[in-house]
Amino acid sequence: MLQTIEKLLVLQDRDRKIHRVQEELGHISPERESLRAKASSTQAQLDAAKNRGKQIESERKRLEIEVESRKSQIEKYANQQLQTRKNEEYRALAQEIEHCKAEITNIEDKEIDLMEQAEAAQKEVLRAMANASEAKKLLDSQVAQLDQREANLKKELAELQTGRADLASAVEETARLRYERLLKSKGDNVIVGIAHGVCGGCHMKLPAQILVNCRSEKELVGCSNCGRILYYTRDMELAAAD
Repeated sequence: MLQTIEKLLVLQDRDRKIHRVQEELGHISPERESLRAKASSTQAQLDAAKNRGKQIESERKRLEIEVESRKSQIEKYANQQLQTRKNEEYRALAQEIEHCKAEITNIEDKEIDLMEQAEAAQKEVLRAMANASEAKKLLDSQVAQLDQREANLKKELAELQTGRADLASAVEETARLRYERLLKSKGDNVIVGIAHGVCGGCHMKLPAQILVNCRSEKELVGCSNCGRILYYTRDMELAAAD
């Protein structure tokens, strides 16, 4: 194998490691935001449960005020009955009093229903609080792990990138520039082997002369289809597969 190929393979291995670390780093921020979104969802459910409880309590107080208002009306009508001497007016006031009493009964029925709703709402608040608390603990733990993982990956990336400069400088300039150009367009699969007469990158069949040139190991040989740099080792089958 050409010495240049050997150096390029080492450089490519380093670039693959760098790419892997960069990909892992790229996933951390979205993963962190996803965790926060889940915790935010449980908090939103807790807020909604609390608001529901407040609405029920507000409605219950409104009904209490209505009951007091109807009782005041009854007291007013009763006083008017004591002052009137007309039977017709007395009966009319009596009807108003009965109407107010019926309304009070109806309102009190609503209050009972609200009390049941309030009890259910309180249970929902407690459940939502437990869920939110658990989600917060889990979030803090998982985010801490992600932060540590991110720090480790950044450290690893810095070390890999620092070492890459030395590996790149060891490659002859023309070959290195060719490799760097292909790296941008082909990703970290630039130096590829050949097997059964096909390119290890694009998997297209290679002309016989390219196979011969590659096997001679006298110069860098590129795939006639994708341009990747080819190499051959004795354990590779040059003959096309049946």
